[in-house]
Amino acid sequence: MKYIKSACLLFLFFPLLLLSQTKRIIEIQNNSNLERNEVVIAIKWETILSHYPQIDTLNFVVINAKTKKQIPYQLEHKGLPGIQNLLVQVSIKAKTTVGLSIQKGKPMVLQTKTFARYVPERLDDFAWENDRIAFRAYGRALEGKRDDAYGLDVWVKRTDKMVINERYKVGEYHVDHGNGLDYYKVGFTLGAGSMAPYIKDTVRYSGNYNRWKLLDNGPLRSTFQLEYDTWDAVGIKVRCTRIISLDAGLQLNRIENSYTYVDSKVLPVAVGISKRPESGVLLLNEQQGIIGYWEPTHGNDGTTGVGAVLTTEVKNMLVGNNQLLALTEAKNSEPIVYYAGAVWDKAGKITNSAQWFEYLNHFSQGLKNPLLVILK
Repeated sequence: MKYIKSACLLFLFFPLLLLSQTKRIIEIQNNSNLERNEVVIAIKWETILSHYPQIDTLNFVVINAKTKKQIPYQLEHKGLPGIQNLLVQVSIKAKTTVGLSIQKGKPMVLQTKTFARYVPERLDDFAWENDRIAFRAYGRALEGKRDDAYGLDVWVKRTDKMVINERYKVGEYHVDHGNGLDYYKVGFTLGAGSMAPYIKDTVRYSGNYNRWKLLDNGPLRSTFQLEYDTWDAVGIKVRCTRIISLDAGLQLNRIENSYTYVDSKVLPVAVGISKRPESGVLLLNEQQGIIGYWEPTHGNDGTTGVGAVLTTEVKNMLVGNNQLLALTEAKNSEPIVYYAGAVWDKAGKITNSAQWFEYLNHFSQGLKNPLLVILK
């Protein structure tokens, strides 16, 4: 009789146990006055496991608690065997909260919104993109060639589809075949927001990257690592490792540089943007660490906006003949993080300098007012 009573009690309480599991909510709080659209949020995987210890990584969905619809997610590894973060993409109005829940189920097929790869067929390029814009960095095989350049290159696009493989296959990526092209000129500058030591009033460029490693590759975030051989920055032997991430929905890359050198002093560094001979529109905000440039229109190709948002103190901003510079400082072996990227007016989302500079300001404010993740 006791066993029957125990079984009955278990039968009664089992639905309540299941209900308590399904009621667990992940709250994404936006306590700022900023509306956040299509932002990718990282939730530590160890935190997810503590609340959902039985989660099946191959058979779960993330549900918007209000709409009951699936939202896109990605398991981020950061180049490691184990899962590091659960990435979710959400839109949150100012002063509001979005509730999410994790349930068993077959996840929807996600559109690939970010992609990165090494391009050996084109002199060691490394190219990456999202659903807004594309970029490439140059490898050692290009050094000494006619097209050699130092900084980051921009490939403008007006489609949310991935275009890198198609453009390299066709080979005519300097011609717009309907989805954009490469008309951005890097030359011997930092291009679209690269960083280098700035010593004795001069940018001390490294060679092009020599080693690469892909850490994650979409659908919401692609991350990779580039390594640069040691170079002489006016008597200082410097080595650099660069980690670049690009999220879906953003115009800006997250760039993390680690400089290694034999000295305890800080290393003066500069984030740079190529400047054209013709008139453009500038944004130089030292206090907020924002540098922006709305280029002169490039004939029928349209207009590119380029910008960077620094997270370290800006010592000065300079306007030279061929580039804009934001000066800051790095420490030996300590990562320095900033954001840099571009936009194209023909993509139709940002079509003038005022909108571009507002985007950079909004992004900067978003960094200062991060979204909060609370698991209940």
